[in-house]
Amino acid sequence: MSVRRSVVRGVGHHLPERVVTNDEFAQRLDTSDEWIRSRTGIERRHFAAEGEMTSDLALRAAERALGDAGLEADALDAIVLATSTPDLTFPSTATKVQADLGMTRGFAYDIQAVCAGFVFALANADMLIRTGEADRVLVIGAETFSRILDWDDRSTCVLFGDGAGAVVLEAAEGKGDAGDRGILAVDLHSDGRYRDILYVDGGVSSTGSAGCLRMQGREVFKHAVVKLAETAEAALGKAGLTPADVDWIIPHQANLRIISATAQKLGLPMERVVVTVGEHGNTSAASIPMAMSVAASEGRLSPGDVIVTEAIGGGLAWGAAVLRW
Repeated sequence: MSVRRSVVRGVGHHLPERVVTNDEFAQRLDTSDEWIRSRTGIERRHFAAEGEMTSDLALRAAERALGDAGLEADALDAIVLATSTPDLTFPSTATKVQADLGMTRGFAYDIQAVCAGFVFALANADMLIRTGEADRVLVIGAETFSRILDWDDRSTCVLFGDGAGAVVLEAAEGKGDAGDRGILAVDLHSDGRYRDILYVDGGVSSTGSAGCLRMQGREVFKHAVVKLAETAEAALGKAGLTPADVDWIIPHQANLRIISATAQKLGLPMERVVVTVGEHGNTSAASIPMAMSVAASEGRLSPGDVIVTEAIGGGLAWGAAVLRW
């Protein structure tokens, strides 16, 4: 029996021009390049310019993904945009991108699951395609986390960066087995009991301000390594695959130690993991699609490759997706 699959047709990413090295932080905080690198693997990150918004980064990434797919904006049925740093409280940043692309049909909306946002958005887009609600969906992860950082907190402000990545999904017929191209399975979770270990201390109904990011790093690390490996294995099981079938892990780029520990738990060598955290920092919902776009542009992804993406973020919210390139 044939089934509808969501196949990747194009990818693209965009980074702000400003590059911020570890040494720049060392000039005003009690930290050093060695301290940051040894604990996170991060060497540099990009920050948005004054007046440059999340939608601006998302638009550039979207244009590149559409170009890669050989499509115009009006060929899309929907845009699903994952972000925790929207331009405005409302309307959604996705509708801003929709207008800026010149897309005059379909629909657009935001999803907020912090660093797991892209996986949740990918799952949403896949369901739209599987149910026949849409044939082509643009999935974007875009963030300007530099706007919600406490510049006196060396444990958090050195970790994050800004950027955007986008993926064009298109419906295609498959056989319904693990040999199909496209998204094969997703696995999503959240547990609000752990919301206080990673959060922003502001909001519309609480303080009326954006607030700043707060994190209990050791607790987040402990949950991340276990939950990321578990959700990746669960998604693979749903797809009828095992870690031995995986060609690439494209993980959320939070911290090199988390990435390495998760790969080890899955029994996969780092040679099969796409790592961009050193150049980008943690870009939250943007990190997976940016890493996917970088890997594709470098020719590392081949048709038929099995790819696992996994992420965890505030909520806690976490999940994984398995797709065949």
